[in-house]
Amino acid sequence: MSDDRWSAVATDVPVVDPTPVGGVRIVGPRRRWPRRIGLTLLFVLLAGVGHYAISLYQVWSTGRSDEARQVDAIVVMGAAQYDGRPSLQLQARLDHVVTLWEAGWSDTVVVTGGNMPGDRFTEADVSADYLIERGVPASAILRETVGRSSFESLDEVAALLRPLGKESVLIVSDPFHLLRSRLSAEELGLTAYVSPTPTTTIVGGEARWKELKEAAGVAVGRVIGFERLLGITG
Repeated sequence: MSDDRWSAVATDVPVVDPTPVGGVRIVGPRRRWPRRIGLTLLFVLLAGVGHYAISLYQVWSTGRSDEARQVDAIVVMGAAQYDGRPSLQLQARLDHVVTLWEAGWSDTVVVTGGNMPGDRFTEADVSADYLIERGVPASAILRETVGRSSFESLDEVAALLRPLGKESVLIVSDPFHLLRSRLSAEELGLTAYVSPTPTTTIVGGEARWKELKEAAGVAVGRVIGFERLLGITG
């Protein structure tokens, strides 16, 4: 075939530009979902870390905030007792209750806490006896004797106080324990304030570890509710 014929054939074939748009090759749509999923997971992770960090700070700050004021009842959270004698942790809480009582912040004290299997005494009964020995009238003390967790005890406290027309409480406990106690009380419809035990026996590394655990419980409880959290954790 001559060169002239090849030229004619070549001239008759249209030329197609493989990159017709500004020199950019046109390709099919890219799959963006893996990147979007990754970004979503990263956002959720960062949000969770931030939520936990805020809860941890609030656990720490609440434990250092004394909100003592006039209330319908002072509520002391239970702690271990040993065959009728309060543990040092419980004793420190009760000593603070005596101080608050003498200051006149309320005319009612609610002691809380049931007993473990095999115990002869409830935490509430031991607490009541300790307070009576230190001048708090027996007639001023209400006893919640069935709760085996903070939420259960506060639920029973609310049930004791509502028929009496009482709803504002000043919760006494160790500093690390106060934010969760206050939020639980508020979930149960009480108006709650807190007063940390100034002579707490939980200090140093033990206190920091308990603050970390409390922050986790607070962070989850704020999302799903503290009653549901108790149902999950027992």
